[in-house]
Amino acid sequence: MRFAESVRENVAIAVDTLRVNKLRSALTVLGVVIGVSTVMTMAAIVDGISDQIIHTIEIAGPTTFYVMKIFSQTPLNPDRLPKYVRIRPDLVEAEATRIAALPEVGYAAIWAQLFGKLEFSGNRSQALTIYAADDRYSEIQGGELIAGRWFSKSEMASGAPVFVITEKFAHKMFGQLDPLGKSLRVLTRPVTVIGVLQEADNVFAPPGQEVGGVVPFRFADHAYHMDKTNALFIAVKPRPSVRAEDAQDAVMVALRNMRHLRPGEPNTFDFITQDQILDVFRKLTGVFYGVMIGLSGVGLLVGGIGVMAIMMVSVTDRTREIGVRKALGARRADILVQFLLEAATLTGIGGAIGIVIGLSFGMGVTSLMGARSSPPVMITLVAVMVSILIGVVFGIYPAFRAAKLDPVEALRYE
Repeated sequence: MRFAESVRENVAIAVDTLRVNKLRSALTVLGVVIGVSTVMTMAAIVDGISDQIIHTIEIAGPTTFYVMKIFSQTPLNPDRLPKYVRIRPDLVEAEATRIAALPEVGYAAIWAQLFGKLEFSGNRSQALTIYAADDRYSEIQGGELIAGRWFSKSEMASGAPVFVITEKFAHKMFGQLDPLGKSLRVLTRPVTVIGVLQEADNVFAPPGQEVGGVVPFRFADHAYHMDKTNALFIAVKPRPSVRAEDAQDAVMVALRNMRHLRPGEPNTFDFITQDQILDVFRKLTGVFYGVMIGLSGVGLLVGGIGVMAIMMVSVTDRTREIGVRKALGARRADILVQFLLEAATLTGIGGAIGIVIGLSFGMGVTSLMGARSSPPVMITLVAVMVSILIGVVFGIYPAFRAAKLDPVEALRYE
């Protein structure tokens, strides 16, 4: 009880002291605010993107994987490919058909990503991602058809110029008009809108590129020039009772047979699994966290040095007060605790302000990115503890100096 009362009294003294020196205290906590707000901003952004990645994987299914000509974390220049990539054959539709016929596979189809603009009556969109896929697109990418229909079998087989537009760009291009049956240009080619798709959030879309819609793969194959190294892939979904590893083994055997690869020869294709996607994400977030720790560390160091400076000034300014307290019976431990709590209060306030600013900014950024975000509770608690610890660590020397003052000399100080 005595300890709790002492803590309350010392915190009250600390708050009163800070209130008397508002400007000096505000400038001192600025470094702590910057450091903590940096941590919380990056934590909120990374947490929001992480939740979105998991949500996207849940849509496609954790066992879904992709076959590509080459797996590269950065796009390769299709006009200047390394030799080991050039010698690999391009993926073809026949390979997707063969994979789809495997007993371990529930779905397989060749897809592509195209990049360009939509145009209707002089109204042009920004550069968008256009998928070349089939009528089961939403099983992999998610989303719901809210108007019209998907491609028919004959339209996919013949490569008909039909288009399922996303709801967002249906509104942007057509306004209040009903888009169904309307003709617009997709990457300069005229197509007919047959459906409207309410798109699921997908963080795997290229940065800065929104999805405009879907065309049949065969139409895209003969109507557009496709980057067959970076943008062509086969989406594979195993049957519900089949493990992803077993399906991958079956696909590998089938493709090696089709490509006449001998035993011992390396594969001329790559798999991309959900685990690989998560590994890439973890590497990226590792970089983010490294930058975050560096920036916030500098901010907290500056804030800590400021705390030490203001506490040294405070000890000097309050030398007579310390002498009076010691003369009235205050022990060294009481003085030490008083100044440590004052420093911890100073940085604790800075940490609280930094948390509010950081969370607000971080959640605002993730909202603009279209990702769902919730406050990272654990990191918030750690940020509070670290900000208080900074005050204690950098307040130790000034507090010891105050505690060791001779009461007689302190009372004589002018």
